[in-house]
Amino acid sequence: MQTTTLILLNLSLLALPSWGDDTGRTLFRFNSPQTVSAWRTVNDGVMGGRSQGRFKVNRFKNLEFYGNLSLANNGGFASVRSGRAKLDLKRGDAILLRLRGDGRTYNFNLYAASRSGETTFRKSFPTVAGAWIDVRLPLDQFVATYRGRKLPNRRLDPASVSRLGIQLGDKKAGPFQLEVEWIKVASPQPRP
Repeated sequence: MQTTTLILLNLSLLALPSWGDDTGRTLFRFNSPQTVSAWRTVNDGVMGGRSQGRFKVNRFKNLEFYGNLSLANNGGFASVRSGRAKLDLKRGDAILLRLRGDGRTYNFNLYAASRSGETTFRKSFPTVAGAWIDVRLPLDQFVATYRGRKLPNRRLDPASVSRLGIQLGDKKAGPFQLEVEWIKVASPQPRP
């Protein structure tokens, strides 16, 4: 079963188009100190957990999110988040990522302000160990969550999103590493 799933995942990832540098509007590249200075990590230590997630800009000017996920003390998540920014997301948009992972499944989070605080909208994406892949995450597939629990009656208003981030919370203890070259947003394209 796992072998079949892995083969199907690899075939589907091979079929993904490469968007390259010319497609979409760039939200984040990690080639300047100003871009990265507002980013921060938030790990399960805020709730007593022991996971250690960190980030840096590596020599290739890519964001590297790495560390060790721990399930001790009811822990189990590590994340990296941007500072507040004017993202100008609209209905029908999709987030595009160019990344190299470790074979684990990560979450891409959008943080939207509302009257009751800030709601996290989440979409999971798989990675392939050691391989650069392009990931497309349509905004209409993001699900509202609060502390990991789904909020079924909340809908994403793209205009309210002011921060974004990447989280690991796959309930598998151990080291992790994810390298991100860029994060972009693409508007819907007419289909041929």
